[in-house]
Amino acid sequence: MLYRKIENQIETHLLSSNDKILIIDGARQIGKSYIIRHVGKRLFPNYIEVNMETDKVGRRLFAEAKTTDDFYMALSVVAGDKMGDKDSTLVFIDEIQAYDHLLTLLKFLRDDNRFTYIASGSQLGIALVRTSSIPLGSIHIMHMYPMDLEEFLIANNVGKPFIDDMRSLFEQRKPLPEAIHNRMLDLFKKYLLTGGMPDAVNTFVSTQNIATMRDIQKNIRHLYGVDAARYESSNSRLKIQRIYNMVPSNMENKKKRIVAQQIEEKQGKRMTDHADEFDYLISSGITLEVKAISQPSFPLVENSGKNLLKLYMNDVGLLTSTLYRNNILPVMNDIRSINLGSVYETVVAQELHAHGFNLYYYDKKKNGEVDYLIDDTDNMSVMAIEVKSGKDYTIHSALSHFLKIKEYNINQAFVLSNSPEVHTEKGITYLPIYYVMFFKME
Repeated sequence: MLYRKIENQIETHLLSSNDKILIIDGARQIGKSYIIRHVGKRLFPNYIEVNMETDKVGRRLFAEAKTTDDFYMALSVVAGDKMGDKDSTLVFIDEIQAYDHLLTLLKFLRDDNRFTYIASGSQLGIALVRTSSIPLGSIHIMHMYPMDLEEFLIANNVGKPFIDDMRSLFEQRKPLPEAIHNRMLDLFKKYLLTGGMPDAVNTFVSTQNIATMRDIQKNIRHLYGVDAARYESSNSRLKIQRIYNMVPSNMENKKKRIVAQQIEEKQGKRMTDHADEFDYLISSGITLEVKAISQPSFPLVENSGKNLLKLYMNDVGLLTSTLYRNNILPVMNDIRSINLGSVYETVVAQELHAHGFNLYYYDKKKNGEVDYLIDDTDNMSVMAIEVKSGKDYTIHSALSHFLKIKEYNINQAFVLSNSPEVHTEKGITYLPIYYVMFFKME
């Protein structure tokens, strides 16, 4: 099976004395149910799984389960022979957001202490907003993402000891030997094609069939559109789908940010007019937000009030599938006429987001834009990151201007590119693009 880092975290929680109910939150099709099922069946002799989306369109056994007794009765219909005690029984409530009242009920299930519970949700942020009584003291939310680059490498038989050696070189700011760099860059480009959706990665690893993999990615994009069509407001549904469909084309623009007037093609519209739609796209995990900052200081969240926003797709494979379909040459070969800037920015956003960073970009008219700003907690400062897909990676006027502004007090700045070189010049450290996998929250 595919290695997922979150497996150890799930196991640690289930075996600990922490009695909060763990909820794994994340977009559809990233492998939440699979990994919970794998851990749950291994740890508990009595494993019970109930998918609430399936129940909602089928028997609706849990539709009116507002008390613990109601819940146990419904559960007994599904798996009465497996209802043992807390130590032997794990109840997995899959897609819990299908029934808002179950989120409130978790507090009482926890207090009753009859079984061990775990849940998953693909639109949890939205469901919690709609829930009248949020049991924050009774739940622990853990976010899950598509497979990151390290997990992809392991799926392609790159051993953990070698990755640890790479991490050590990164920490020492040293490059890989040229032959190994070429191998890593080849795998990185293949990751741009596959992305981190487990079904796509499995298909690529087992068959190397690009057409089949692209069909999987196309179906996932369609599923995201179907989910948006379930939104309660019909007007919002259309705007959600419109914004989501705009993301790939926006990535090809110079500014890359969302323009409110283009959503409905009406003059005078503002970003605040579409707050609900943006909340849906971001909370459901199908897009990644990068907020504008004009006056960077630590922590960045205190300065992100600008009404400018970039949205990236949550998975780089979905982006390359949309842009290039079955043609792998734009990604695998250095074709001068094709600009892969949006693809490289997306994979960096995906990687940093999976590692726990909130993402921002620098935007000031007279100085230009810097791709990413993240909090540098060690130095209580701001870290700047510029992403380059071409050979002109040493040309970055906006980043150079940014570093010259002393009041910003920037201690670290990086340029990520295809170059194998690792060196620091004028306050900027140049790193191979695949080293992004080692940027971690402390």
